[in-house]
Amino acid sequence: MKRLAALLLSLLVIGGVSFLVYRNNDWAGAQPAAGASAPPAVRVQVAAAVQKPFPVEIGTIGTVTALATVAIKSRVDGQIMDAYIKDGQDVKAGDLLFSIDSRTIAAQLIQAEANLARDQALLASAKHDVERQTALVSKNFASKQLLDQTNANADSLAASVRADQAAVDAANVQLSYTEIRAPIDGRAGVVNLPRGNMVKANDTSALVVLNQLRPIYVAFAVPQNDLPHIREAMASSTLAASVTIPGDERGALTGKLTFVDNAVDTTTGTIQLRATFDNDDTRLWPGQFVNVALTLRTDPSAIVVPDAAVEHGQSGTYVFVVGKDSTVEMRPVAIGRSLRGETVVESGLAAGEQVVVEGQLRLAPGTRVEPRPAGQLPSADTTS
Repeated sequence: MKRLAALLLSLLVIGGVSFLVYRNNDWAGAQPAAGASAPPAVRVQVAAAVQKPFPVEIGTIGTVTALATVAIKSRVDGQIMDAYIKDGQDVKAGDLLFSIDSRTIAAQLIQAEANLARDQALLASAKHDVERQTALVSKNFASKQLLDQTNANADSLAASVRADQAAVDAANVQLSYTEIRAPIDGRAGVVNLPRGNMVKANDTSALVVLNQLRPIYVAFAVPQNDLPHIREAMASSTLAASVTIPGDERGALTGKLTFVDNAVDTTTGTIQLRATFDNDDTRLWPGQFVNVALTLRTDPSAIVVPDAAVEHGQSGTYVFVVGKDSTVEMRPVAIGRSLRGETVVESGLAAGEQVVVEGQLRLAPGTRVEPRPAGQLPSADTTS
């Protein structure tokens, strides 16, 4: 019994002490500590909403395509006597690329010219015969039948002269084929058959391939849903297109839309387009993949904020707006298109208002902040 009484007494003492501690702590928590201050302001980076012209663009990936590609082949059989072009060389239209052995064709030309000269001499003699026979027939010294035969002979020789002239022209054409010249300005690929090789007319393999680089195409495809907007914009002006080259930090190149295909690809639901670029500095290279932006129009007064300012929640998109008292407001906004790090705010924000672009994780409506212009604070200052 004594042990039980001692145990009960211990429990009562412990319970009383716990109650007193709880009351003291509760009272202390309800009273502000002497000298306590408001929590420090959260340091954030801010940017102003800007009203400015903002383009409406369609972005996609395109492929650089040569304006013209020519596979250079021989049009006569023979041996390559000399090659005047090297791998990767730039050429101008009319430059001599290859020379083919021309001795056989030159001999054929000489023979054709000789036949022409012979028949021209015979034709001249036949014309004199016609004149003499005509005079004799007029005086009844010769028969009309003999005159007809003389005229027929002259006509036959005249036809022979024309055939000989055609043979000379054909031989000259064949002789011109022994000098292969560049048909376009362009850049050569690999020279497949150098000097000394035998070639055949219109062989399957090309001697060299030329690609025209200035100007140049960029081919790309857009969804068919964009076609009505493109055609509407084309009705009022020529559409500008710009491309950026991955890994090239020299900026975008500007061209213009020059081709819209006449049918939508039924397998992909896209339509093919082409833009033409001057490419004076040859930054665009055939086969290269580039980022394409096709500008349809420009909104003259769009409200724009950095992409980093836009947050997404269960109720939609919002931004933290910094008020004059340095507290933030969580403002719902309706956003439009984004382009090159900026987003159009269609409603909910006015030009000039300051929005938080970094440090949103520590914010709640009414939080006091210490705003700094974007880029002036390290990330650790706004997220720690």
